[in-house]
Amino acid sequence: MPLRCAQGNACARGPEPPIQKRIPCMNTLFVVVGLITMALQWLIWALVIWAVLSWLIAFNVVNMQNGFVRGLVTGLDRFFNPMLRPIRRILPDMGGIDLSPMVLILLIMLVQRGLPAILLDMTA
Repeated sequence: MPLRCAQGNACARGPEPPIQKRIPCMNTLFVVVGLITMALQWLIWALVIWAVLSWLIAFNVVNMQNGFVRGLVTGLDRFFNPMLRPIRRILPDMGGIDLSPMVLILLIMLVQRGLPAILLDMTA
């Protein structure tokens, strides 16, 4: 039986494909994985901003006497130092170069790419 358009004529596009039934929890899982991925991406951007801000402070481009800058740096330090401390213990001393933010970004990217693959493969 051909499909009928709103005017009653036969549609030119042909029959509609059958509607596939989805598991209700899959939609929720997709949303949760998307939110986790987005949060990890925001974490990477905040880490990059913190690293650039620390370079600007070190080269005396940004003044720490400014209350906003001081509050932002203090907040980012308190947020990222607990994550960076174990990495700094493992990495050797590089003579003033801190590679721990880069290692943390790589670990976050690994989780960001691996977590959706693991979670979505488990439900398939």
